[in-house]
Amino acid sequence: MSAVKIMPCLDMKNGRVVKGVHFVDIKDAGDPVGNAAFYQEEGADELAMLDIAATLENRKTMLEWVKNVSSVISIPLTVGGGIGSLPDIEEVLNAGADKVSMNSAAVKDPQLVASAVERFGKDKVTVAVDGKRNVHMSSGFELVVSGGTRPVGKDAVAWARECQDLGAGAILPTSMDGDGTKQGYDLDFTKAITDAVTVPVIASGGAGTLEHFYEAVVKGGAEILLAASVFHFRILSIREVKEYLKDRGLEVNL
Repeated sequence: MSAVKIMPCLDMKNGRVVKGVHFVDIKDAGDPVGNAAFYQEEGADELAMLDIAATLENRKTMLEWVKNVSSVISIPLTVGGGIGSLPDIEEVLNAGADKVSMNSAAVKDPQLVASAVERFGKDKVTVAVDGKRNVHMSSGFELVVSGGTRPVGKDAVAWARECQDLGAGAILPTSMDGDGTKQGYDLDFTKAITDAVTVPVIASGGAGTLEHFYEAVVKGGAEILLAASVFHFRILSIREVKEYLKDRGLEVNL
């Protein structure tokens, strides 16, 4: 297995970094440019920036935010939120993003994933898969879209596999049941996805302790560990997380 990567996530609203619990109860978490520079300095391997209100507000990702953040970092930047077409992807990449993350638009038009991969390359295309527990689904998880507000009656794990078949270079699963809770990644959901696909899986939603990061790799099978609250509110540092993982026998880039 390659070195485990740490990926802080800037959830953006009204030009500020914010963080909620279960995608609501939003709190301010600072300036995106300052945070981005700080995380790179701390040793982040990659950075994610998600425009959390873009789809709900039916608008595109704010390109100005992408330009500002990408100008202060050299690590790979993945941008998501409101990306619904090939021209949208092109604009975001031109603004300084290294990769895009698609969610609702991919569910609405799966062919968009295949077209994006064909045009920009699979390394540029991540598909975010938001899931919620539902015993009526064969995997136990239902796919939800629109910032976690709308269930679509589709199995989330089967959708992740379909995205890989369409050419996506990475899958970013987030459990609505765990997001922002700091109770730990949803290991059942993460593992179900990593068992179903061979592309890198980015664990997301719920990291609160050093042990949670370790479990996401060892029990969840994730290669990239995304977190927000613990980093934004300085509960843990990236260095601390990496040293802990290294001490537990995992490979990281210090």
